Amino acid sequence: MSHLSVDLAIIGAGIVGLAHALAAARRGKRVVLLERSEHATGASIRNFGLVWPIGQPAGPRHDRALRSREIWSDVSADTGIYLAATGSLHLAYHDDEWALLNEFAGPTMGDNHGRALLSPTETLLRSTVVNPTGLRGSLWSPTEATVDPRQAIRTLPEWLRDRHGVTLQFGTTVHAINLPRIDTSVGPVFAEQAIICSGADFETLFPASFAAAPLTRCKLQMLRTVDQPAGWSLGPALCAGLTLTHYESFRHCAGLAALKTRMQSEFPFHVAHGVHVLLSETSRGALTIGDSHHYGLTPEPFDREDINAAILGYLRSFAVAPTLEIAERWHGVYPKLTDGGSEFIASPAPGVTIVNGLGGAGMTLSFGLAEEVIGRLY
Repeated sequence: MSHLSVDLAIIGAGIVGLAHALAAARRGKRVVLLERSEHATGASIRNFGLVWPIGQPAGPRHDRALRSREIWSDVSADTGIYLAATGSLHLAYHDDEWALLNEFAGPTMGDNHGRALLSPTETLLRSTVVNPTGLRGSLWSPTEATVDPRQAIRTLPEWLRDRHGVTLQFGTTVHAINLPRIDTSVGPVFAEQAIICSGADFETLFPASFAAAPLTRCKLQMLRTVDQPAGWSLGPALCAGLTLTHYESFRHCAGLAALKTRMQSEFPFHVAHGVHVLLSETSRGALTIGDSHHYGLTPEPFDREDINAAILGYLRSFAVAPTLEIAERWHGVYPKLTDGGSEFIASPAPGVTIVNGLGGAGMTLSFGLAEEVIGRLY
């Protein structure tokens, strides 16, 4: 690389970095995307691919998620990236779960965005996958969508290059940033601004800023089935009672405490290992299943089969698929704020911005957040 000079350098080609590259390029900025690997291999490809506004609390974060959903739709139309506007069903099999959904769907839900409570019969008309035994009802939401993260994270960089003029520099490690100079493994880059989207890497660039932040890491375990039979489709993404205890959108509900107490009594292993179960479908018809949550700066590298078994066991309580033969198991690690915030943004040096800490909502929030960050910078 010989004296590359740009308006903005983005370090990290996961979904957060890609989103910021798009937002800046749409404003006419000259952008270089620097990624130390040949392609991103972190949490951005190790997830459900779910764009999940229903999980975000009402207000700015929910609005950001809906804006991200709009951008995903635009990007999918322009790139051919798989995006299925499936919506979602939160299933209730116990009175406390059904009561919580009713509370959530009441006045506190505000603009319901097409969301509605469904009877068991109405639920089964929406999805042939739902286990009917003991079903009390469900919350239907049309705002959720599924992308294929492995396809998206590989496709978006080339599209940003070809469509928006973003310079790609993959296989390039950034060693130091002293703007306008950025020292990399293949030579210097010169930029007026830099945005660091380094995911779970807190140590390489400006480690003191990360050490001072309320950040930790979360390790999750996930599974994927073999492709389901031709002609079969999951339909809406599915989840059930454990998920109601996980997402912040439900935390204002008075009935949550009683539900958590029952879950602790009936599913102590699941609660201890942060298990709640979501089900989504890939572009090829395989099912993605997960996940667990373990927090700490140094996650264990070893996956546990008893956790995978707990995930699959709970899944069988609310979903019936042609096959749950597992083709792949893996874990991912993402950064997580410990103070309840939705993102970590810092400026450790003049012209340098860190954007991190979106937790497990990178696919849901990144595009909307990037528009806000780039809007403030320019």
